[in-house]
Order: sequence, then structure tokens, then C-alpha cells
Amino acid sequence: MSVYLMLTTLTDEGRKAIQEEPERLRELNKEVEFMGVKTLVQYALLGQYDFVNIIEAPSNEAAARLAIRLSAKGTTQTLTLAAIPIEDLIAVLKQKESPW
Repeated sequence: MSVYLMLTTLTDEGRKAIQEEPERLRELNKEVEFMGVKTLVQYALLGQYDFVNIIEAPSNEAAARLAIRLSAKGTTQTLTLAAIPIEDLIAVLKQKESPW
């Protein structure tokens, strides 16, 4: 499983929906899990983005599918970034360069 950082901005429709039914945030996490993606950590933010979610997905394609499905509802816009554990990055950087 790979880890991703998903930054989310609510649309006008999304802000209205959350204001009317705050528990919708928890329900959304259940929908995410149904798509095979696990929410590891979730925070509300102040600033350019409304939420940050650290998620775990089986592939880039699964993370992309989630982002598209969430955005298609018209209540959010997302920015999804793949997260590489520092130890994995260090190991890759220590590998000998390919001769090509």
C-alpha cells in the first residue's frame, strides 16, 4: 500500500452540505474505505485548503479514482500527492547509478 497526501477544498455546495450536516465528514470516510482506500489521518485546515487527509491506497490508479470520484460529486476539489517514506528515498539515492 502506498501513502498519499490529499488536500481538499470545499466548493460552495460542499460548504453548505458540511454546515447543514457536519457528520457527513465521517460518512465520507466510510465511502472512501469502500473504494479500497484507508484514511490514516484527517485534519481540518485554515488557509488555502479546507482539509488534509493522509490516505493509504493500493496504487496510484486507486488514489486517482478516489480523487476523481470525490471531485465529481461537486462538493470538493482535491490535490493528491504521492508520499515517499524518507528511508525508501535514502535507499534509492544510495543505489549505484544505472550505466545508461
